[in-house]
Amino acid sequence: MESDTEGMSSAMTKHVPDHDVWPTIVQEAERDAAAEPTLGGFLFESVLRHSSLMEALGTLLAHKLANPVVSSVTLRDLAFTAFERDPLIEESVIADLQATITRDPATLGYSHPLLYFKGFHSVQAFRIAHHYWVTGRKTLALFMQSRISEVFAVDIHPGARIGRGIMFDHATSVVIGETAVIEDDFSMLHEVTLGGTGKAGGDRHPKIGRGVMIGAGAKVLGNIRVGEGAKIGAGSVVLSDVPPRTTVAGVPAKIVSHNHEPFPALEMDQRFGQAV
Repeated sequence: MESDTEGMSSAMTKHVPDHDVWPTIVQEAERDAAAEPTLGGFLFESVLRHSSLMEALGTLLAHKLANPVVSSVTLRDLAFTAFERDPLIEESVIADLQATITRDPATLGYSHPLLYFKGFHSVQAFRIAHHYWVTGRKTLALFMQSRISEVFAVDIHPGARIGRGIMFDHATSVVIGETAVIEDDFSMLHEVTLGGTGKAGGDRHPKIGRGVMIGAGAKVLGNIRVGEGAKIGAGSVVLSDVPPRTTVAGVPAKIVSHNHEPFPALEMDQRFGQAV
């Protein structure tokens, strides 16, 4: 007989269309508040009092990133302004929620990344900082980078470019440099660095193709290209281009197999494929 916990998990992880994401989050919050009254106030303030996903997200991030000098009200208004001026942020937020639901077996519902997953929080806070970076308010963007690093232990330069359908699993100690580019449908685990090789300026950080998965602790260094559908093994140090749909591993990383799946980020299979 299926346990209550198993039944709840199965129901909560059901995929819903994009337009049903916010109603689903509200339903989950109502259910969770009834099941766990201790969190009733938290769930009301974080979800149930809001009229939209972006209102809830902006308010939640503002409370997390505020400090004694820059208030949550100020940061909330900055978030709302970014969302209003760049509608693509909302599309990316929903795509990132869908990515987490479909790739992370620990996710029990759409409300849980929104409320509890710092990998999701750090990416969405980055999107706000990036908006201000590209619109010329670079000092503000750098302040936000600093707060994101302090609060979430994730350091993403606001000048980096990150696509949609992104999942940072666990996310602790992730570092992404200023000229890094991450294309859509990307997944990585904790302690990953997308960095430079020294103090040289200019275009100096990795370019990551669509559907790439990077394992925990990997370091990808320099202005190199990781091809579409590639996989980087945990703990690897990558110093040169990675061909599309190959798996590399080791220090320094070398090709160890070819990938059968077109986009390893969607499968999250940490094993190596067919050996070279």
